Amino acid sequence: MDSTIATTCPSTPKWNVDRPFLTGRFHQETKSTSGVTESKGFSMDHFSSGVDKPIGCYHAAIQELIVIDDLLFALVGIEGRYTSIKRVRGKDDGIIFQVDASMDLALQDSAKRMFPLCESYLLINQFVESRSQFKTGLVNHAFAAALRALLLDYQAMVAQLEHQFRLGRLSIQGLWFYCQPMMGSMQALSIVIKKASANNFTGSAVLNLLQSQAKAMAGDHVIRSLLEKMTQSTSTAYLGILERWVYEGVIDDPYGEFFIAENKSLQKESLTQDYDAKYWQQRYSLKGDIPSFLANAAETILTTGKYLNVMKECGHNIQVPIAENSKLTSVGSTHHHLECIKAAYDFASGELLNLIKEKYDLMGKLRSIKHYLLLDQGDFLVHFMDIAREELMKKPDEISVEKLQSLLDLALRSTAAVADPCHEDLTCCVEQTTLLKRLSTLKDLEISQTVSSISDLEEPVSITGLETFSLSYKVQWPLSLVISRKALTKYQLIFRFLFHCKHVNRQLCAAWQLHQGLRRLDMQGIAISVSSLLCRNMLKFINSLLHYLTFEVIEPNWHVMHHRLQTAKSIDEVIQYHNFFLEKCLRECLLLSPVLLKKMERMKLICLQYAAATQWLITYSNDTPKTGTSSEGSPNVEQYKQLKLRIPSRIQKVASENATVIESILKFEREFTAELQSLGPILSSSSRAEPYLTHLAQWLLGVGRD
Repeated sequence: MDSTIATTCPSTPKWNVDRPFLTGRFHQETKSTSGVTESKGFSMDHFSSGVDKPIGCYHAAIQELIVIDDLLFALVGIEGRYTSIKRVRGKDDGIIFQVDASMDLALQDSAKRMFPLCESYLLINQFVESRSQFKTGLVNHAFAAALRALLLDYQAMVAQLEHQFRLGRLSIQGLWFYCQPMMGSMQALSIVIKKASANNFTGSAVLNLLQSQAKAMAGDHVIRSLLEKMTQSTSTAYLGILERWVYEGVIDDPYGEFFIAENKSLQKESLTQDYDAKYWQQRYSLKGDIPSFLANAAETILTTGKYLNVMKECGHNIQVPIAENSKLTSVGSTHHHLECIKAAYDFASGELLNLIKEKYDLMGKLRSIKHYLLLDQGDFLVHFMDIAREELMKKPDEISVEKLQSLLDLALRSTAAVADPCHEDLTCCVEQTTLLKRLSTLKDLEISQTVSSISDLEEPVSITGLETFSLSYKVQWPLSLVISRKALTKYQLIFRFLFHCKHVNRQLCAAWQLHQGLRRLDMQGIAISVSSLLCRNMLKFINSLLHYLTFEVIEPNWHVMHHRLQTAKSIDEVIQYHNFFLEKCLRECLLLSPVLLKKMERMKLICLQYAAATQWLITYSNDTPKTGTSSEGSPNVEQYKQLKLRIPSRIQKVASENATVIESILKFEREFTAELQSLGPILSSSSRAEPYLTHLAQWLLGVGRD
């Protein structure tokens, strides 16, 4: 038993320990040097003459009367004139009844046959007294009360036998005959008591012991019925604790006997703050000792109380309606217990699910998160990337998150997102590490085990806010059970990958617009044609990747999750389906494959370098000034006119300049093509184990075939 629980229990009065006569131990103990404790008892002196004489001095008929008188005392644990009690101290403390050696041999044999019953009474009586102390727990109290009721019947039997003896109607054979019904029951109980005492059983261990002994005595109907009755009486206290838990969600367990433990140090606020929050798994958890008749329903019992507790934390004091025949303390069979527990679980599960779905609008929150973190509605993002471009180009530690937040709010209010009632819960955050580095720090993801073998994991020098920007979402209890910090982190990982792909796409689109502007001015030189082809292939690559991520991964998986959530029967199923959706999206978005993810990051880097160099290359090849360009890098109309006017004067230089520019363009093309071709073996070798890679290969490997 927990020491903290034991210290809070009321203490047993000291006089009840110091004075054994008041506890039913009707013999004083004197220590002896032989390891055997001698006891001196009391008896009524019915044969006052010749007390010191050996019993063998008397006639056999007189000896029988003396022996019966002594046995009646011994049956209630009191020494007689010629019977004594000795306690054996050792590994297993025992009690031995002894008779005068001069007694008639036939009477000695009859008396010794009665002694097991006397010893059983003493054991049971002392067990009742020791287990009635507060610290032994409610189950032991109930067991002691049931044993005390049995001892009252036993003592009534002894009183009736004594009455018959006083009337002269009781012989030694009659005493043996009348004690037979009690003999087996008392010995069976003494076996249980010895095991319980030796192991200091409390709580469910006592119930399991009684049940196992009842099964072991299946051949003896009387003893089995007695042990089953004891089990039922003893389990009443335990079922009272269970009843409050499954019907009210309250642990009323003053002595720490219940098989569900509460960890009060875990608070619900940790769900929104800690990635590894264990609130839902460990705030209430199963302990080791579970009653065998509740073992199959233990998880259901735990979950039922957890659901009721969530509703209490929300301010809804919902109690399971209890019919008179549904009280666990009054029903008889184990089967009925399980039916009542299942009914309580169904009620609690349904009420909590309706509460979260209807009042707290779980699906609305998830749809809102999909709009923003999975870029389902991208109009706000385009506006945000335009107005926040300058801030996002800075290093992560130089970025003002407050400024980004104000720009995000402006973008949300200026687009269709303002109609979403949840848009105010959206917040900005800037990470300090790259996506791959962040993934490697999350120990529950597979990439944390494999990324150690990836060599160049160090951070790049030129990392900016475009690589580290992310969105977050404010989630309140009880929705934080489903949309926890861990779930939001996984959403953010997907968002960062999508956001950077969108950024690469925008830069390539700007480069493509530049090429198209030059074509309109009839400047279709060889360098422009080669660069246009490369730009088109890069755009096709990034668009194919974005199409795969959105239409091949996120949308299908979202619809599967949405359908499952509509048919979910409990909040645990909702959490399971939501986590499965996130894990599947992470895997199919390549975020759990460091080799493929590094390959994609490398190809995006080449695209960005090319897009940045495009303006210089084309300006150089056509001798155009770099000033006066638009925000996307496209030349303005005046520059186009100047370019057109200069063409006749530069025909001589076109060939040599084209060669220089083409060489620079071909360098980008070789790098891009090499990276794209190296994807083939990786995707083909992994597609058998991961079928989604087949779809990715179909989109990406056809990019350069034109």
